[in-house]
Amino acid sequence: MTAEIPVIAVDGPSGTGKGTLCGYLAHWLHWHFLDSGALYRILALLVERHAVDINDEVGIASLAGKLDVKFNNPGSGQEIAVVLKGEDVSQLIRTESCGAAASHLAAYPKVRKALLTRQRAFRKAPGLIADGRDMGTVVFADARLKIFLTASADERAQRRHKQLKEKGFDVNLPQLSVEIIERDTRDRERTVSPLRPADDAVVIDTTNLKIEAVISRVSMLVRDRLSDIPEFPGENIY
Repeated sequence: MTAEIPVIAVDGPSGTGKGTLCGYLAHWLHWHFLDSGALYRILALLVERHAVDINDEVGIASLAGKLDVKFNNPGSGQEIAVVLKGEDVSQLIRTESCGAAASHLAAYPKVRKALLTRQRAFRKAPGLIADGRDMGTVVFADARLKIFLTASADERAQRRHKQLKEKGFDVNLPQLSVEIIERDTRDRERTVSPLRPADDAVVIDTTNLKIEAVISRVSMLVRDRLSDIPEFPGENIY
């Protein structure tokens, strides 16, 4: 049964290290991977491409139910590729404007309902690493291990600014900070699936932690909660 397939849910706002942590876990355990935030970003991209009114909740929900998305994890420190109908859209969906639009769409109940079935379909043997904002509270409430990463808005803005600059994007740090705070507010205050830790989640503040320390701590939690997993290779894998 699908419910017997283990899930590790990693939730939290952007810039906390979720992507790197989840990519590491998926590579280490050889599990499937779901970036739920990428699904909303892809949806925002499709809304633009199909000229759908961003306020058309029903039309957007219709698009959401037809997403053909795969996540390819090359490991060895490389970013997970997001593939939409054979097209690598990894870079296209990582702009701040796309993220802001995704946050807007995520507040629509019909859109979230349409994506719920699609998200749960990623749960396949031997297991799933689920990265998002409501993975442990809604989508996979029965997850074997739930992690909630957090960090200060200033630190997350600095990390995001560095990441975007390295990719060649021209970004303004003060404006980026404002956008991050605004998105946090939208995500926490929406009526459907607000951003919050699950009651049984392990909360880790990454503000002053290097990603290697986060990976090491979570890897120990994984070994405590799951059996029959590969030997821990150490944080240098990512």
